Amino acid sequence: MFLAYAAHKNFIVFQMDVKSAFLNGVLKEEVYVSQPEGFVSTENPHYVYFLDKALYGLKQAPRAWYDALSSFLVKSVFSKGKIDTTLFIKREKKDIILVQIYVDDIIFGSTNPKYCHNFSALMSKHFQMSMMGQMNFFLGLQVKQLQTGIFINQSKYISDILRKYQMEQSSSMKTPMSTSLKLHSDPDGKDVNATTYRGMIGSLMYLTASRPNIMFSTFLCARFQSKPKESHLAAVKRIFRYLKGTADLGLCWASKKQTCVSTSTAEAEYVAAASCCSQVIWMRTQLKYYGFNYSRIPIYCDSKSAIAISSNPV
Repeated sequence: MFLAYAAHKNFIVFQMDVKSAFLNGVLKEEVYVSQPEGFVSTENPHYVYFLDKALYGLKQAPRAWYDALSSFLVKSVFSKGKIDTTLFIKREKKDIILVQIYVDDIIFGSTNPKYCHNFSALMSKHFQMSMMGQMNFFLGLQVKQLQTGIFINQSKYISDILRKYQMEQSSSMKTPMSTSLKLHSDPDGKDVNATTYRGMIGSLMYLTASRPNIMFSTFLCARFQSKPKESHLAAVKRIFRYLKGTADLGLCWASKKQTCVSTSTAEAEYVAAASCCSQVIWMRTQLKYYGFNYSRIPIYCDSKSAIAISSNPV
């Protein structure tokens, strides 16, 4: 949502990293630690330390750091998002500055470059910060900031996993899975290396963040991780071959299995429309905090039966 707004407003997004982020968090609970090796008191070797601030490795550390940072931003006249509590917004007349927090990484942008410099100076004054300039990579995603908008993909990650599993020289495919393929347990098939198979599935699952169009085929193959056969490995390799030919694609359509069983095609399409509706409502509520208000959002469906079901109040 942050990047969607940034692309709409056509402004530059910056990234910064907090040095020793967890050491800034103040603990609310009583936490004691034993004396570290090499620093044990000769007078009281059996004593323990009472912690005022968090240390790396404590389960309270991420929450304590978030509380410290959010309190600081709220005191700096930022408002916390009600839907996404890691989003902070500050409005200055017609301009707006958005700040998104992810552990010790911070991305921020504004419709006025002056506010970006002001925010960077504000954070550097109170925390040890490392300014990383324009955002190019974030959480494994490649971010290309163009004049026409922001483009997100994982082409580098795709090339890395193709190289890892020695498929960079393989021919490409136009689809991730054949429509006639029927995967099953295949008890008579030849066994393959389960560790390698699980690694390939894990790599594809991470990729679904930016490529939801491989979601259905990936999770279909993931069912057979306990005893993978050659037929299952061939299906996984087809997904890799599809990615080889479409490495530069960005966010696109999604295909996934529905969470409930439908007794007819009309019911299945109604369930899909209902899922779309819930996502639209979430996005509309989120966009209110960016200053966008949408009262009517059309959802298109080509099934007359599904439309009739949705129109029936019973």
